[in-house]
Amino acid sequence: MIEAFFAGGLAADVIFGVLAIEAAWLRMARGWRWGAIAGLLGPAALIVLGLRAALTGAAWWWIALPLAASLPLHLMDLLTRLDD
Repeated sequence: MIEAFFAGGLAADVIFGVLAIEAAWLRMARGWRWGAIAGLLGPAALIVLGLRAALTGAAWWWIALPLAASLPLHLMDLLTRLDD
């Protein structure tokens, strides 16, 4: 059962759900802008997307592409936080 949970990518889907709940909470309870939420949670979502691709046996570039895309988004978030 646990093996199927990971092999089918469901573990990553659960993490996506948690990230979506966190995004909704930041928006509604804290009043964050969508851009700030994307900067904070975007890199994590991209890394989890790469994890899901790896778990489901996708081609290497489906794993590498979201992982590589997470770095510029993370750096953008760091720059906006350092400017504040």
